[in-house]
Amino acid sequence: MSTEYQSGFGNEFATEALPGALPSGRNSPQRCAYGLYAEQFSGTAFTAPRHTNRRSWLYRIRPAVMHQAFQRYAHPRFDDPVTDAPLSPNQLRWDPLPLPDAATDFVDGLVPMAGNGSPDVQSGCAIYLYAANQPMRHRYFYSADGEMLIVPQQGTLILDTELGRIRVEPQEIAVIPRGMRFRVDLPADGARGYVCENFGAPFKLPDLGPIGSNGLANSRDFQTPRARYEDLDVDCELVGKFLNRLWVARMDHSPLDVVAWHGNYAPYKYDLRRFNAMGSISFDHPDPSIFLVLHSPSETPGTGNLDFVIFPPRWLAMQNTFRPPWFHRNVANEFMGLISGVYDAKSAGFVPGGSSLHNCMSGHGPDASTVETAIAADTSAPVHIAGTMAFMFETKMVIKPTRGALSGMPSLQEDYMSCWLGLKKRFDPARP
Repeated sequence: MSTEYQSGFGNEFATEALPGALPSGRNSPQRCAYGLYAEQFSGTAFTAPRHTNRRSWLYRIRPAVMHQAFQRYAHPRFDDPVTDAPLSPNQLRWDPLPLPDAATDFVDGLVPMAGNGSPDVQSGCAIYLYAANQPMRHRYFYSADGEMLIVPQQGTLILDTELGRIRVEPQEIAVIPRGMRFRVDLPADGARGYVCENFGAPFKLPDLGPIGSNGLANSRDFQTPRARYEDLDVDCELVGKFLNRLWVARMDHSPLDVVAWHGNYAPYKYDLRRFNAMGSISFDHPDPSIFLVLHSPSETPGTGNLDFVIFPPRWLAMQNTFRPPWFHRNVANEFMGLISGVYDAKSAGFVPGGSSLHNCMSGHGPDASTVETAIAADTSAPVHIAGTMAFMFETKMVIKPTRGALSGMPSLQEDYMSCWLGLKKRFDPARP
């Protein structure tokens, strides 16, 4: 592991960019070392149980309160709410978002796609695509509405956060806590990907139950940055998201001025290629819950406010079984994306950078071509599903597309449902 990072999920970390910047004995001493200010950064209620309580103490050059008044930020897409028109149960799919021609940074390149719930009741999520070709120069962003799960599909992102730097590439993810300020740098040829903003309880690793003590995503493979600060006295912009609207305030310094910090409320990254996939070695295709990476619990036990699931490379060894994901209808609502390769339930039309949405009880499953191949397959030998990485944002609440996603995006595939219309009628009562 790189020395830029500390390993573990939800650990109590302690890190300083200057020796002695972390106080001993008291979190808020009368005088902090180096003339720093102490500031607590809380991600849960002060009285949350110890095992769920998330907070960090920051020792910074200036406290976060030092900025001018916020004004509305002109971002045309953030005035595009989720649709209030009658929502059909139709399955939806979109082509990849093209990279922009004009200079566009991460904030301006966010495209709201869908969502549910509301940040003011701290339940639900918002889903975005992003496509950008310019770094954020002296601009910083944060969301007061929820933590942000960033899934790059093309191009590496450099996320400079208040608590340190995270470099995240395709096949990796990063999570920025609710309220944390950060800046995004990216390669000259641009970057695109997906973002899911979690309004509910912070993500945690799922319980493993009968799987045992090992498997799925391992705690030690998560990485949190070490302290790294900027001491810049320059004109800056702070863009904040609050109740699904963007606001901007002027600052005369960089907000990334945390010299030391300790606690468990911090950004982190995870390499999806380290996921230890579980599966059947006898018969039947397991439920997608076996591929759960991160879980935001809801008030209903066993039901997620938001789940992040991946479909990584893996071996299929089940005999006399339909090996691709089966046809199904379920109470969950699923927004899918493809990072690389081919998803094993779709032979065409679902490409890297693309998206699909299957809401509650809308039927979905493999396309006609995949079905024909699977029925004819020789299942006496195992098959390696290689060179692919798909994912799913799954939630108990209906995911409502934005107006733009339904009517203003040329990438919406009007003929998506035709991928199933070629399924053959196989029924023959004379042939058992």
